[in-house]
Amino acid sequence: MTKEVIIEKCMAFFTEEFEVDGSKISGDANLRETLDLDSLDYVDLVVVIESNFGFKVKGEDFINIHTFDDFYNYVYTKIQEKDKTVA
Repeated sequence: MTKEVIIEKCMAFFTEEFEVDGSKISGDANLRETLDLDSLDYVDLVVVIESNFGFKVKGEDFINIHTFDDFYNYVYTKIQEKDKTVA
């Protein structure tokens, strides 16, 4: 899966699940502030990631995710790791 496809999928669920205006989402924008995430929202985000991308997320994975680019890179890396173990 390309990073562009990941970004498209993420944009769709950010705007639908978190009701955020897509124009507010940019690579360097703060993920938590833009999506107005609280602890329950993080649970929702984990569920959406796992159902859309097919890998398990650990809470500590979010420690280094500050921007949308960080998030996209995280998802991309996890998908690449998953694909290597399947191959």
